Amino acid sequence: MFAELSPRAKEYVETGKVVVPVSDRASLDWIVSKVAGFVREQLGAGGTDDLALLNGVHRHVDGDRLNEFRLAIIEALVREPDFRRRYYLLAREAIEEIAGTELAMQKRVNLSIQMPDDASSLLPVHADTWSGDSPYEVVVWLPLVDCHGTKSMYFLPGDAGRLAELNESLFDGRSPSADALFGRIKDDVQWLEVRHGEVLLFDQSLPHGNVVNATDETRWSMNCRFKGVFTPYGDKKLGEFFEPVALRPCSIRGMSYRLPRIG
Repeated sequence: MFAELSPRAKEYVETGKVVVPVSDRASLDWIVSKVAGFVREQLGAGGTDDLALLNGVHRHVDGDRLNEFRLAIIEALVREPDFRRRYYLLAREAIEEIAGTELAMQKRVNLSIQMPDDASSLLPVHADTWSGDSPYEVVVWLPLVDCHGTKSMYFLPGDAGRLAELNESLFDGRSPSADALFGRIKDDVQWLEVRHGEVLLFDQSLPHGNVVNATDETRWSMNCRFKGVFTPYGDKKLGEFFEPVALRPCSIRGMSYRLPRIG
């Protein structure tokens, strides 16, 4: 390669993940303020400290209503015309270092809410590529509050070669249960600490998941996939799941080109 990789790009190549400060603090504050405002509208909860409200939201919402509550917040965010642009700006510099400057972005940003002792929001160990997602994608995972230990999630980090060997040894031609898979890797996983004001970028081919939140605070996190717009797609296609968000003039003209019909 002619281009020299930056230190965080090298870290991503070697481990499949990197935690960086958000590029645009104003966009983070905007997103947190919007989410907290929707929470107050939905629950009638008071207080002026947005982070305290989010960390303590389990005191205001019943677990049986959690998914309905989560979906209502997602729909409210979708209606915000500037939301996706703000999310992109949060980690633009790191995304460009890792995925390139001509980018496609997932159309719909995901939101996770995991209350203390709630077993209904668990994500068993998995890698998105195991179910048909493209390995040419980077997930931008944004904590709205400090996330650590069981309030965060775990990863099995490693370079691409190690992961290929791992996949062979984990499956060995069979389809083991998620519990069996986790049992094989639990001594090697890393529990992430990502604080409010930071953002995690990770390779979705890394095995990852979460467990019951054993803290006394609620986890709030968002995730969205980005990829080089001209890199291979898996089951999730451009125009369906992704849409371009950054194109160079040459590509804009090239994508509009039509060969003339002669004869």
